[in-house]
Amino acid sequence: MVAIYVDADACPVRDEVERVAARHNLKTYMVCDGGIRPSANPLVELVIVAAGADAADDWIAEHIDRADICVTNDIPLAARCLEKDAMAIKPNGDVFTEQMIGMALATRELMQGLRETGEIGGGPAAFSKADRSNFLNRLETLVQKAAKQT
Repeated sequence: MVAIYVDADACPVRDEVERVAARHNLKTYMVCDGGIRPSANPLVELVIVAAGADAADDWIAEHIDRADICVTNDIPLAARCLEKDAMAIKPNGDVFTEQMIGMALATRELMQGLRETGEIGGGPAAFSKADRSNFLNRLETLVQKAAKQT
């Protein structure tokens, strides 16, 4: 059975994930290091991991399986999920693929280096209604694709 794993600490689409998961009767894991209220939905499990830079990522990577879906902005976590034949999607609806993950990892390293040297600043663009809508559409597509793989 397909499950959804959410890198939940700073995820702006937790409610949307829960709605899609409920519609498809999918087990969902909200993984964080605390500070998130548990859901009343019995299909949604709050997993609290020890504080640490990669604790939630490590938990998700250990538990995710083929055809499961991970919601994350974290490129290295997405790569780990793809290695396990799972799927990964950003909260803005961009889907991580085998074809683009190598370039995404390289770009991440380059940008991190530029930020550390002070050559660039700032962060990602603000999250928009269009991002939320795009996410809902793409998550629905991924859930249907995952169901066909199981």
